[in-house]
Amino acid sequence: MPTNRTYEQISVGDTAEISKICTANDLLVFAHASGNHNPLHLPDTDWTGDGKIDKPVAPSMWIGSLVSAVLGNILPGPGTVYRSQTFNFRDRVAVGETVTVRLEVTSKQPDGVVELDVRVTKDDGTLVADGTAGVVAPTRTIEFSASELPSLLVERRRHFNRLLELAKTLPALPTAVVAPDDPNSLEGALKAAREGLIQPVLIGAGDRIRKAAETLKEDISSHELIDIENESDAAARAVAMVHEGKVRAIMKGHLHTDDLLHHVVKREGGLRTKRRISHVFVMDIPGRDTPVLISDAAINIVPDLNTKVDITQNAIDCALSLGLENPKVGILSAIETVNPAIPSSLDAAVLSKMAERGQIKGGIVDGPLAMDNAIDVQAARTKGITSLVAGHAEVLIVPNLESGNMLAKELTFIAHAEAAGLVIGAKVPIMLTSRADDVRARLASCALALLYNYWQVNGAPVALLNSGED
Repeated sequence: MPTNRTYEQISVGDTAEISKICTANDLLVFAHASGNHNPLHLPDTDWTGDGKIDKPVAPSMWIGSLVSAVLGNILPGPGTVYRSQTFNFRDRVAVGETVTVRLEVTSKQPDGVVELDVRVTKDDGTLVADGTAGVVAPTRTIEFSASELPSLLVERRRHFNRLLELAKTLPALPTAVVAPDDPNSLEGALKAAREGLIQPVLIGAGDRIRKAAETLKEDISSHELIDIENESDAAARAVAMVHEGKVRAIMKGHLHTDDLLHHVVKREGGLRTKRRISHVFVMDIPGRDTPVLISDAAINIVPDLNTKVDITQNAIDCALSLGLENPKVGILSAIETVNPAIPSSLDAAVLSKMAERGQIKGGIVDGPLAMDNAIDVQAARTKGITSLVAGHAEVLIVPNLESGNMLAKELTFIAHAEAAGLVIGAKVPIMLTSRADDVRARLASCALALLYNYWQVNGAPVALLNSGED
C-alpha cells in the first residue's frame, strides 16, 4: 500500500516523478471539476470556426494537477499540505502526448516546510513547465490506497460522434419517412436532413404532419410530402418507392412496427431477400473501445437455428459497414459450455462451427459464451477460455428477443449507453426507431443506414474505425 515520507525522512536531493498520457477523458473530467469550459481544451469541438473538429490541448492547470499528484501521492505523499507554487509554462500538451513530472527537494525549512524544484517535460525532452513548490510535509506515516476511491464514469458518445462525422462525408440518402405525424419523429427526420444525412420524403397524413411541423415551428415546404391518411397504405407506398428507385432507405415514424414490416416482408411486392430480416442495436457504451452490436432484440422472437444464421450474418455485415474489420462475434448463452438441456448453447456451438467452415462469413464467431466472458477479459481468463472472441466481443448474438431486449435496455439505462437501431436483410436499410427515441438516437440510426447503404453498394466501408483512439 502506498505510504508517505515524513519531514524527518526527507533529505535535500530526494526526487520523485510520474509520467502520464494526456487523454480526451482527462480534459473532460478536468473541465467538469474546474468549471473551465474553454473549447480550446475540449475534444470534439470546432473552436477555430473553420467547420472542422480541432485537436484540443490540455489546460495549463491540468499540468499543475499532475504536480499536485506527485506531491500528494509520492513526495512527501499522503498528508502533504500545499503552501505555495510557481509555474512558468513553456509549451502546450496535446491529446496523446506523454508528459513526465519530476520533483526534487531543494531545501528543508523550519516548521516542516519543504521546498521542491518542479520540471515537466515531454518524451522528446521538450520543457513544458518549470517552477517551485512549497509544502508542509507530514509528521507521521500515513498509508492510503487509491482503490478506495469510487469509480468515475465519463459519458462521451465518442463512437456515435465518429459515425456521424463519417456519414456526413457521403451524399444524403433518399429516405421514405413513414407517418412522421408527431413532433418527435418529424423532428428527427428534419434534423437528419439538415445534417446532410437523408433526403426525406414524408409519407402520411398531411394534416397531422403539417400540424407537427407547426408545433416544431419548422417549414417543411422544401420536402416532398405524399398525403396518405392510412398508415398501412403509407408503409405500402414507401416500399413501392424503393422498387421505383426513388428512395434507398425507409425510416419508421409514428406507427407500429408491425404495420411497417408487414409490407416489407410480403412475398409479392415486398423487400425480401434470401435472408430473414433482423434488427441490430448498435450501442455506444462508455469505456468500450468499439461500438457493441446486439442482435436480434426487436423482430425475431424465438429464432431457430436457420434464422440465427441470418441474424449472425446480418450483424456481421452491419459491423463491417461501420468499419469494424473482421468483427469478433460472441454467441451468447447462459453458460460457456455446451449443455443439451440449454438449446441456445447447442445453437451457439453450431453457429461457431458453421463460421469455421465458411457458412458464415466476414467475422470471427465463437460460442457458447456467457455475457461476462464474452466482454470481460479477466472473466474469460478466470474460466480458462482460450478464444479470439472471449473478452473482446464486438457483436453479441442473443438467444431470443426477450434476452436481447433486456440486455440492450440494461446497457442503456444502467451502463448509460446510447443506442441506435437498423433493420438489415431487406433490399434497403430500415431505420426502426422507437416512438420514444430522442432526436439523437434517430440521427445515429440515419448514420447507420447511410454507412450500411454505402457498404451494400460498394462492398467496402467508407473508412475503418480507428477504435484505439479518442
